[in-house]
Amino acid sequence: METAEIRRRFLSHFEQRGHLVVPSASLIAEDPTLLLVNAGMVPFKPYFLGDLTPPAPRATSVQKCVRTVDIDNVGQTARHASFFQMCGNFSFGDYFKAEVIPWAFELLTEGFGFKPDDLWATVYLDDDEAEEIWKGLLPAERIQRRGKEDNYWSMGVPGPCGPCSEIYFDRGPAYGRDGGPVADENRYLEVWNLVFMQYERGEGAGYDYPILGDLPAKSIDTGMGLERMATLLQGVENLYEIDISRPVLDRAGELTGHRYGAEAADDVRLRVIADHTRTAAMLIADGVVPSNEGRGYVLRRMLRRAVRNVRLLGGRAPVMEDLFGVVRAAMGSIYPDLVDRGAAITSVAVAEEQAFLETLRTGTTIFDTAVGRARAAGATELGGDEAFQLHDTYGFPIDLTLEMAAEAGLTVDETGFRRLMDRQRELAKADRAARRIGNVDLSVFRPILSRSGPTTFTGYAELARTASVVGLISAATGQGVPAAGEGEDVGIVIDTTPFYAESGGQEADLGRFVFDGGEVEILDVQKPIPDLVLHRGRVLRGELRLGAEVEVTVDADRRRAVSRSHTATHLVHTAFRRALGESATQAGSLNSPGRLRFDFHAMGAVPASVLADVEDEVNEVALRDLEVTAFVTTQDEARRLGAMALFGEKYGERVRVVDVGDYARELCGGTHVARSAQLGAVKLLSESSISAGTRRVEGLVGLDAFRYLAREHLLVSRLSGLLKVRADELPDRVSDVVSRLRDAEKELERLRGEAVLAGAAGLAGGAVDVNGIALVAAEAPNGTSADDLRKLALDVRGRLMDRPAVVAAAAAAGDRAFLVVVTTEGARGRGLKAGDLVKVATAELGGRGGGKPDVAQGGGGDASGVGRALGKVRELVAATASS
Repeated sequence: METAEIRRRFLSHFEQRGHLVVPSASLIAEDPTLLLVNAGMVPFKPYFLGDLTPPAPRATSVQKCVRTVDIDNVGQTARHASFFQMCGNFSFGDYFKAEVIPWAFELLTEGFGFKPDDLWATVYLDDDEAEEIWKGLLPAERIQRRGKEDNYWSMGVPGPCGPCSEIYFDRGPAYGRDGGPVADENRYLEVWNLVFMQYERGEGAGYDYPILGDLPAKSIDTGMGLERMATLLQGVENLYEIDISRPVLDRAGELTGHRYGAEAADDVRLRVIADHTRTAAMLIADGVVPSNEGRGYVLRRMLRRAVRNVRLLGGRAPVMEDLFGVVRAAMGSIYPDLVDRGAAITSVAVAEEQAFLETLRTGTTIFDTAVGRARAAGATELGGDEAFQLHDTYGFPIDLTLEMAAEAGLTVDETGFRRLMDRQRELAKADRAARRIGNVDLSVFRPILSRSGPTTFTGYAELARTASVVGLISAATGQGVPAAGEGEDVGIVIDTTPFYAESGGQEADLGRFVFDGGEVEILDVQKPIPDLVLHRGRVLRGELRLGAEVEVTVDADRRRAVSRSHTATHLVHTAFRRALGESATQAGSLNSPGRLRFDFHAMGAVPASVLADVEDEVNEVALRDLEVTAFVTTQDEARRLGAMALFGEKYGERVRVVDVGDYARELCGGTHVARSAQLGAVKLLSESSISAGTRRVEGLVGLDAFRYLAREHLLVSRLSGLLKVRADELPDRVSDVVSRLRDAEKELERLRGEAVLAGAAGLAGGAVDVNGIALVAAEAPNGTSADDLRKLALDVRGRLMDRPAVVAAAAAAGDRAFLVVVTTEGARGRGLKAGDLVKVATAELGGRGGGKPDVAQGGGGDASGVGRALGKVRELVAATASS
């Protein structure tokens, strides 16, 4: 039975039993406690907690999931995979154990054809109710009780939880010993988990967490792994061999010259390649791009592990374009986005592969050198500083260093590495969260949402209105308060708002709340949880209380400027796709007053001519004065109409479509101008790379663009006047001037060096005898470079090679100073080493230095210490020569 058919039968089974079929949510979790969606129930969590009203009392879905906690086990076992699809049926206070257990049994036996004699069930230790229901379906001896570790479920973070009942399939004596799941989970394979969602858990590690209380209603959450079910129904040994995985596995083998099944160690590597390639494709399709943080790091790690395993199998050529094509063919019928956005998705992976292959070339050499040093010293561990250097300088993820070290028979000082990483994060930390909602516990918003319902947004049609305050959260404590007085920072929730909350790349609205006897300045607007808008403000006067009526007004000039930027971004997006192809899709944006930032996928730098053409086309479209309209429709209908949906954005079943005439059409919840001519002008300022396969364009819109162009015109006019040429001749004239200036600087540098060296003979002749050592300690003219100092010192030493001699030359250059010390062989024989002298003397310059026994140099930021540094050299020479 093909995977697509298993999926269809599951959804159909529960749709026939009154369940709403819900499409898979994005892998990018809405839940701030999760990096990625890791369970089928994650999108339904707000309904289980009672934060939101579910669209129906019963639902069913096949949810995309990614789990990274077992990434090191991927490929090692038949069960572990980073990407999987979880079939689930859910009840939000509707039905419970008595219904769900028989329904599951019926689907397994009648829908999928399992023999009842091959099925076993487990229940939680004290769940008598579930056991009694199972006794009506299975013999008592095939029902087993298990503890919290096995039969109690939560997401691993605070939220819904409850006891569960698991269904197992007996694969037969060939797979292990008799005795049910308690005895052997290789023979008895779990196929379905029925969770009886009754409680809410708190913070706690492992299984040591408190139960905070009952959920608003007893609910059901089940999970049946689609890949695991396909493994059984297709009669293969593991989930890598099913119809949607095996083609990737086989192609990886062809590309590396290895046949799957021939060698166990090679099979593990092939499974890693297949798993990580599929997972990466699904992550990129949902808008994740490789980076060094968060979910972007998860993606980068998987792509790089896949590439490295290809290399370990002997492959040298890039493979991602080929493998992603196989993933697209295998899974495109289930996930059309893999086909529709195939080129863009593949381009991200190909760019990351190219970057990593370069990293491997440079970093592996450094790693091998570090391993050689460790072995030569008899060490069994690589230092944390070496692992940090590999990560920070050469882009080697710590996971890769750990893997390669283990293969070399070494460990890594992870504690030292983490300490250095923490120090770096502290230095670089920017507390963006504080600007949004501070350290507010998101649970503080639940009672507000439950009591007052979702915030109604009216900002598409109005910029001012009267509203009621339904929630106040103190910025100081993060807790709900009844009132906020003058000077206090406070989060405000109102029932209806025209303020746009930051999202989709559009900055938040700013403005004012005015109430009886007082006023609040609104500094930011966010959506801490879906359907609730939080206005962060400062009370300028008076006392704002819960229930107060407020006159709310958006800063209209700012809103109009932001809207111009947002509409311009849509035009820029369309123009780039027309110029570069469909793969040039948006990867991020920022729309602020008068300025836009647009990120998009591209394999290389955009030629200046293309950038100019895009700018010209955008301004031509703006001048056509096209009407900008918006309408709401279903997601399927929007796509049928050709509306672009962006990477990383999450859309509900009902979506808002924005049209700019017949030129651009996108799904978008942001605000826009009424007609394209209101943009005025769009000026693209720059184009650059921000990561492998991702480019960034920045531009100005409206009055900001006009002002920029006016300044540019004035600057060009002044330069034309100064250089006495026409504007179109400026580039050639400036190039000529710069070229001549460089030649003059080189000549000046040559003459300065000759002047410095001209005194070498005199300095050698004036050497002072210090206990048999010829000492020259000279201060060169201000402005002498470190390179010229070195030449001077070496020239003087060359004239003194027939005797023990030390030459020290120092000079101030601006606010810095440099010192060079050289020695002859006779001086070194008496214990005078240049490196030792420089290390001590440069302290007088407020810096440091070092080098070899014959030549050393250093410098510092205290130019006044030149004389003291030379004096220190004299002291050290005298002390050493007399001993």
